[in-house]
Amino acid sequence: MSLARQGVSFLMVGLGLLTADWAVFVVLTALGTPAPVANVLGRITGALLGFWANGRFTFGTPDATRLGPHRFLRFLAMWLPLTVLSTLLVTLVEAKLGLQMAWLAKPAVEACLAVISFVVSRHWVYR
Repeated sequence: MSLARQGVSFLMVGLGLLTADWAVFVVLTALGTPAPVANVLGRITGALLGFWANGRFTFGTPDATRLGPHRFLRFLAMWLPLTVLSTLLVTLVEAKLGLQMAWLAKPAVEACLAVISFVVSRHWVYR
């Protein structure tokens, strides 16, 4: 599979996942949920969709998906530290600059982490 095709697919899937993740984060924090909890719940929403979509479309082929428990465990091993880092950064922004700035910062944080996620997904998770 070409790097360009996978990159475009990962980007398209990722935009949908980011939208879902960010929407959950914004709604929950607007309702009073602490930013760290809301961030983890948003990322869980994105992860549930993302593992399947990337295994099926981004890294899969028309005749074979790249899913299964072994890959899911690898996905979790990647997702957990990225979620910790995301939560620390978003919480730091919220503490220093306020909730609205955390709402704005979250997409930027997730975009930076997506680069790491793509490389690890391509070479390890969905291999």
